[in-house]
Amino acid sequence: MTAGSSAYEPSMRDRVRALVALATAGAGQVALAGTARAADAADAADAGDAGDAGDTGGTLSVGAGETYVVGTTTALGALILAEGGTLAAPDGYSLTLTVDGVETGSLLTATLATDTTIAPGSYTGDLVLTVAEQNPAAFAGVTFPLRQALYVGADGVVAAKSATSALVGGTVGDSAAQGVSITSTGEAFDGCYVAEGASYAISDTTIGFTGNGRCDFVGDGSAIVGTGSGTRLVVDGVTVSSKGVERSGLVAADGADVVVKNSAIQCLNGVLPSDYVFGGGADMLVVPWRLGISGNVRATTVIGTGTRATYINSSIASETWGALSTDSVSNAQATAINCAISNLGDEGYGSFADGNVTERILGCTIDVGTYATIIGASDSILYYGDSTREDVAQLNTDLELGLSDAELAALPVQSTVIDSRQFGVMWHGAGTLHITGGTVVTTAATTFLDKAVRATITVDGSAGAALDPGNGVILQVMETDNPGSNDGVYTEPTEDPVKDDTWDVSSAHDTDTTAAFTDIALTGDFYNAMRTGRNMVLTFDASSVAGVLSASASRHALATITSAEYAQLGHVTNTAQPVVNNGVVVTLAGGSRWTATGTSYLSRLTLSADSSVTASGGGAVTMTVDGEPTAIEPGGDYSGAIAVGVG
Repeated sequence: MTAGSSAYEPSMRDRVRALVALATAGAGQVALAGTARAADAADAADAGDAGDAGDTGGTLSVGAGETYVVGTTTALGALILAEGGTLAAPDGYSLTLTVDGVETGSLLTATLATDTTIAPGSYTGDLVLTVAEQNPAAFAGVTFPLRQALYVGADGVVAAKSATSALVGGTVGDSAAQGVSITSTGEAFDGCYVAEGASYAISDTTIGFTGNGRCDFVGDGSAIVGTGSGTRLVVDGVTVSSKGVERSGLVAADGADVVVKNSAIQCLNGVLPSDYVFGGGADMLVVPWRLGISGNVRATTVIGTGTRATYINSSIASETWGALSTDSVSNAQATAINCAISNLGDEGYGSFADGNVTERILGCTIDVGTYATIIGASDSILYYGDSTREDVAQLNTDLELGLSDAELAALPVQSTVIDSRQFGVMWHGAGTLHITGGTVVTTAATTFLDKAVRATITVDGSAGAALDPGNGVILQVMETDNPGSNDGVYTEPTEDPVKDDTWDVSSAHDTDTTAAFTDIALTGDFYNAMRTGRNMVLTFDASSVAGVLSASASRHALATITSAEYAQLGHVTNTAQPVVNNGVVVTLAGGSRWTATGTSYLSRLTLSADSSVTASGGGAVTMTVDGEPTAIEPGGDYSGAIAVGVG
């Protein structure tokens, strides 16, 4: 490969000759060393002579108990590595084996090791042993010596850090790669790694990975990584398919700006090592069961400060765990426009909003197992809406997407359609959700599930937005059922909550859960089952709602939930009961109408002069305030122990 956009020749032997010459230039200061047992003297000479770069007919044989240090990139016709034999690279370098252009044979040296070794066996074909400079990446105190087919830095392709024999076909230059195929069956190997403030484009490329990765926080094992402040990576017409633990499709990290267009990413679970014990941080190979899901690979991840990732007209699928993830971020942005986002298995999430992230999902279809989105930390902001011409054009400017006028015109205006086999949005960290346009959220269980944090919700139904909860519950506020650690157990409290006289149940607080609905017709219940001080503040403007709006006691089907019963998390039933510390503050404005379908317990009810409360089935609605029968009058404002019943 040379600078610019020179093409790879179809001949493997010619390509290997050029690659060896390039790698020798980068790593030629390191001489072959160690002990080797060759099939015969000629084979040993072929294998060990870095100057004979074009000879791919040699055989290297390493016996049990022997270590062969490969000092420079070497082409072979065969490799025989006995059990107990070792191939190694010099200090500061990594070793990668390709056979007929496929990265293979690499194994992590232990379950949570960071280094790889070549597995014993017999390998034949067009072989290349690439000696490349290590690409160290650190997370949570652990440094990973990454290996990749293509490393791109600020000045373009860095051959000394690339196992370029894994790049098959197409053209590769310092600013772009096109029409390339990358295949890996080894472990902890990356496809394209773009860093150091580089500006790069990858197009019409296919990446197929089978085998486990190591840590998606740094992209160890990922198909594509864009990382570093000032890095700009555009991915267009790329297909990624992977199967393996932590073998993610794309990672955007540490201030990079990544744009993905017209592409498909699909990641399937791998097989965990039998001795793996859950660890956090750099050792998190599976999703914590405390989220109520399982899985060992995320399709995509955004991480770090100031990182931006935008997906346009693309499909992103994970088997379980998650499709679009953000993790450990600050001031990050994740955007999906006209994308198909899915879980292929029975559980998982469509997106995860963690930390100070703004996440926009416009004109997308979301088909997921457990959650459309998890909001995981404070200050996250999530938008579901339409991909209107105006909004997409504005994002093209604000996010510097670089879409041409023709590309903008070719994007159809679509509404977001969400289908979840369980919940809609779950909060286990504080955050804000805005729903606009024609967004339709259809769930088998609760639409909005708030686990004891500040959730702020606005839904504007003026353009057709709709909520359809299969279990009849639109909003559930509850104490968290997260046991706090992966070896913990959740135990349902049995004692009655104790009244906190300092908590005002009739007013809105900054820490409360608030939900405001405009121009929408709703059918479903709203429950606040908090035991400690947190109010549910509901505002309906020019809207109708038919259901129970009440304080409640919630119960899981099981009194204790361990990791074996993780799927029970979040699933509760409610018994409406008077407010203790769980105020229910309801405002009806702009001619709104509440049709009560059962007894509701509130702490405050405020009606505009043109709003009303009625009973379902044409019955009479009744209200008591502090035990006293009270008429519900237009323009009324009532506080205290309120019970609204259906006569």
